[in-house]
Amino acid sequence: MANITIDKELCTGCGLCASLCPEAFEIGDDSVAKVKGDSCEGQDIKEIASQCPVEAIKVG
Repeated sequence: MANITIDKELCTGCGLCASLCPEAFEIGDDSVAKVKGDSCEGQDIKEIASQCPVEAIKVG
């Protein structure tokens, strides 16, 4: 089980994470990404996190 965190100060709410893995991420009403799961079927969650343009997603 991955420990996923999002730095709300860095997140710009671009939605890339949510579009790549809607099982694990969503954009909240505050336009900031939120974690809703800890895995992404058929994809590496660390690879998804590495695509964040502002490096706001950390996977531990």
